[in-house]
Amino acid sequence: MYDVNMIRQDFPILQERVYGRPLVYLDNAATTQKPKCVINAIAYAYMHENGNVHRGNHFLSNCATQRYEEARAGISRFIHAHHANEIVFTRGATEGLNLVASTYGEMVLREGDIVLVSEMEHHSNLVPWQALCKRKNAELKIIPFLDSGELDLETYAQMLSDRVRIVSVAHVSNALGTVHPVKKITDLAHSCGAAVVIDGTQAVQHMQIDVAALDCDFYCFSGHKMYGPIGIGVLYGKQEHLAEMPPYQYGGEMVDKVGLYDATFENAPLRFEAGTPNYIGAIALHEAVRYIERIGIEQIAAHEKSLLEYTLQHLRKIPGVHVLGGQAPMAGLVSFRVDDIHAYDLAVLLDKLGIAIRSGSHCAQTVMAHYGIEGTARLSLACYNTCSEIDAFCESMPRICNRLQKVR
Repeated sequence: MYDVNMIRQDFPILQERVYGRPLVYLDNAATTQKPKCVINAIAYAYMHENGNVHRGNHFLSNCATQRYEEARAGISRFIHAHHANEIVFTRGATEGLNLVASTYGEMVLREGDIVLVSEMEHHSNLVPWQALCKRKNAELKIIPFLDSGELDLETYAQMLSDRVRIVSVAHVSNALGTVHPVKKITDLAHSCGAAVVIDGTQAVQHMQIDVAALDCDFYCFSGHKMYGPIGIGVLYGKQEHLAEMPPYQYGGEMVDKVGLYDATFENAPLRFEAGTPNYIGAIALHEAVRYIERIGIEQIAAHEKSLLEYTLQHLRKIPGVHVLGGQAPMAGLVSFRVDDIHAYDLAVLLDKLGIAIRSGSHCAQTVMAHYGIEGTARLSLACYNTCSEIDAFCESMPRICNRLQKVR
């Protein structure tokens, strides 16, 4: 059975009080809180196993190297990759997307070629492709989305041609919570010879990911949004792509032989992990993965689905509230606005009651432009959230809205 109260006991910060009130943390799309096992894994590694990986032949280095590569293998299994060598550790999803654009993109894109991204992307999955297309004199085209929050797949299919080299989309929109049909998107892209890059930052903590079944070429995510530490992320890439891609950064660790005027490089994934890697972060991320596996990702998904439905049901009853999208399959978050009230003001007053949500454009200004607004309020869920927290949020909203409307 899913015992959310027992799960909450694993997260020390949930016992904190904010302005004298119990913390209600509903900003999980920005970053999730960390269970004790992840915090302890960081402390244990520093206290007992701290040695630079892949370099030394002493006990601590060997121990750290073993744990680092165990983390790579564990994360490979978690997303159902074929091989551990398809897992590259990065600083986060942003670096993973930049790595693909700056290596694979540079390698395959030619003048006149096309890169497709959606209108719903986080800036991290838009700006690198803008820059790449400008460098290569290629064309960036935008897959539109409907007001319902769904990608316009009919238009997407019409945009595909043999000039399209790369398609890059989010698995789940960080601004609307829409779950995109990434398998269908991938299959259509592959039918015209294009590679597919998926930003899984808002998906991997909410649902089971099987990169082999998706058949995507690249998939990336950040550790801190799935109960792991800040500063570590994962890029999955098919072995055949990683083997062909040039290095992203240069320095120690990623080299094979170095002379004064030339160098050769390690095979993937080490080729893409220049310098001392964040091995402590990788070890702690592996612990976060094991924590998710102990609860069960299917159980987490079921709990969050029920909680999301509960949230939408009660949020839509509040006068003046408008949910953006909300008609397509969703995961993890709700984005909304309130008549005549700025999202920032709403978030500030909720914070005074101990309730943490996000306001703004959510690094997705193109989504806001689509709706003709500057930003929204965003409520986002995790495995430890409860109906009572949603009740606290919904019960506070009318009072806050009335207060703000009186000020106006």
